[in-house]
Amino acid sequence: MSDIDKVKKLRQTTGAGFKDCNLALKESNGNLEKASEILRIKGIAKASKKMTRDAKEGVVVISGDQKKTSIIEINCETDFVAKNNDFINFVIELSEINNICSSDLDKLNKSNMKNGQNVEDNLVSLIAKIGEKITIGRSETIENSNSQIYSYQHSVIKDNVSKLGVIISLECSEKTEELDHFGKQLSMHIAATNPLTLEAEDIDKQILQKEEELISEELKNSGKSEEIAKKISAGKLQKFKEENSLMNQSWVMEPKKKVKQIISELNIPNIKIKEFIRIKIGE
Repeated sequence: MSDIDKVKKLRQTTGAGFKDCNLALKESNGNLEKASEILRIKGIAKASKKMTRDAKEGVVVISGDQKKTSIIEINCETDFVAKNNDFINFVIELSEINNICSSDLDKLNKSNMKNGQNVEDNLVSLIAKIGEKITIGRSETIENSNSQIYSYQHSVIKDNVSKLGVIISLECSEKTEELDHFGKQLSMHIAATNPLTLEAEDIDKQILQKEEELISEELKNSGKSEEIAKKISAGKLQKFKEENSLMNQSWVMEPKKKVKQIISELNIPNIKIKEFIRIKIGE
């Protein structure tokens, strides 16, 4: 059996990755049985087999300051593990490294943690110890030199660990108390309303097409004439755009006004929303 065939065979029997199987075979001088034992001892095989299961729970962690902030999602199988101290300590340190790496997953996985081992190896060890599938999910970083970054977290578990997180970047001429207040309120608004984009014209055309199809299907058996149905469809689509674009949404704290109206009324010169990111576990 060739070396590559042995690696394939070991992967099939243990569920471990190519790199781990290759190293184990080298350590065992090509002995498949011994290589399998090496993987088992290291916990790699055990951890890898768990990766076929669903991980729909987890946490969202935010790290950084008002100039550079990152948000990262780490998934696990149960809410119980999401509150486990070993898990929480791991995700807090992981989030800090992620901010340094600017959400570059390759860099993140290869980065060393406090114990001297890289993120990838620590993740495998944690899976083996806890006994659940754990994966690194969505991750984004905001870094704008001429803006201030604000964040909000909902269903907080500990410190900057929660079930929902929002980070936003506001560009302005100067940092003021009013800006800080608005930044916090806007973060809370985004958490509650979940806008897709900043402006209506930025909404993905495929999303709009799908929504239009759903509206048409809904009106198909309504008994309305074609002309009236078209008007209703256009109105519904416009409403969808407004409800899903941040600037056109009704302000949560004052629903009779749109977000863009609230911004125009602020005593903050040249304020502009640069970008925002919202991550919620399960969405």
